[in-house]
Amino acid sequence: MTSQVVTMPGLGSAGPGLRLRTLIVGAGAAGKALARDLQRVDDFGLCPVGFLDDDPSKRRVRHLPVLGRLADVLQVATAERIDVVVLAIPGLPEAEVTRLATAAARVGASVRRLPSFVALLRRDVVGTDMCSLDVANLIGRCELHVASPEVAEIITGRTVLVTGAGGSIGSELCRQVNGFVPERLVMLDHDESNLHRLQLELRGEAFLESHDTVVADIRDAERMRQVMGQYRPQVVFHAAALKHLPMLEEHPCEGVKSNVQGTENVLVAAVEAGVERFVAISTDKAADPTSVLGATKALAEQVVKKHAGGRTVVSAVRFGNVLGSRGSLLPVLVAQMAAGRDVTVTHPDVTRYFMTIEEAVGLVLEAAHLTTGSETFVLDMGSPVRIVDLVANFARQLGVRDVHVKFTGLRPGEKLHESLFSDNEECLPTSHPRIFGAQAVPVHEHFDALMLALYDAARRNAADDVRRALGAVLPVYHPEPGDAFALQTSAPYPDDY
Repeated sequence: MTSQVVTMPGLGSAGPGLRLRTLIVGAGAAGKALARDLQRVDDFGLCPVGFLDDDPSKRRVRHLPVLGRLADVLQVATAERIDVVVLAIPGLPEAEVTRLATAAARVGASVRRLPSFVALLRRDVVGTDMCSLDVANLIGRCELHVASPEVAEIITGRTVLVTGAGGSIGSELCRQVNGFVPERLVMLDHDESNLHRLQLELRGEAFLESHDTVVADIRDAERMRQVMGQYRPQVVFHAAALKHLPMLEEHPCEGVKSNVQGTENVLVAAVEAGVERFVAISTDKAADPTSVLGATKALAEQVVKKHAGGRTVVSAVRFGNVLGSRGSLLPVLVAQMAAGRDVTVTHPDVTRYFMTIEEAVGLVLEAAHLTTGSETFVLDMGSPVRIVDLVANFARQLGVRDVHVKFTGLRPGEKLHESLFSDNEECLPTSHPRIFGAQAVPVHEHFDALMLALYDAARRNAADDVRRALGAVLPVYHPEPGDAFALQTSAPYPDDY
């Protein structure tokens, strides 16, 4: 698996006269030469806006500012609305290349790098020496980067509250909502460290006494009422959840407390406070659930529908895996590759749907604009991607050689192939080509009583009772015991992957 240098006469997606905002990593000779070419030749479609470099003596290079150190790539790329990151440090260690590529992918930026130091000895660097490390290509389709201007109608000048604001989806929601200039953005999470970091990123300063950051737990119903009554948000995005599938198989009571009862706590408080729009984040694992995670998120969707019909317009948005989120595939691959360990994959045929975080959140905002009440929206995620193909492609783009894979077997609750719709759900079109509706699944006729039994079992921390209660209130829940298949010997990827 070797990196391929591609000639770039221009970026076709940029369009005539449109140049992508470009951050150059490395303000040395290679970076200077690259900036020179990009400034001179518009056809490359790249507009350099600054550099990253670890040398504190470098302030400006070729009339462009040095915006930070290499470790600052995520913050700088976010603040400067970077479209492309170019790695212009010959001989940069592969682990650092991987880290930079993954960080840039979190904000939807593509990544390109220059050839090796040996090649640089032979001639000057020129723009055509850049090879692509575009992580978005891993999903095998075009990516939608941002929400449309129409989203401003529901955000600009309004108070917006995001739960789970410190998490991967929640923090990206805050970034994109902030770009539409709300009157106030209230960021709620139970993790004060993540809130502090997010506030620093968005505001440039992080005062812990700020009234726009709220430390609170969605499991506390009275606290949710207090927060909604104090801030009176007009729009609520509910992203707080437990989402680690194997963890919830071991601790199902915690999944119920957060994903189901926590959602109801936030929603009831929002309705009582007169919130105009409430949007809950769901997952494709809610379709024909085989895991505690999927079952709890399916119930959360039903809780949302139960509260439809009032002044608060409620909806849920369902989508699959996101690249770059905490605990998701790419960070795990980065850690395993950087340590020289085998890459673990559950099964050679396992597939998943993938999106970048920025793409998913952009479509969530579009769905929030579309909703008229009670919908479960499902995002178009293209075709499912085989995990071994994604791993091999990622390694190839980063120039990582001799990747070995170890197949460990499907764990309890895991499917070989995910689906976006349940077998008894109908895919309904909406006015947006990338957003569909899932026809409502009728709730159990004794839904309220069965939910009380579920909450009681979770309160008692009775795991077996919780599993039985999940099956009673959600008949489509069929626990998956996992797969006995496990190839415990590692093997390199074939060259044709």
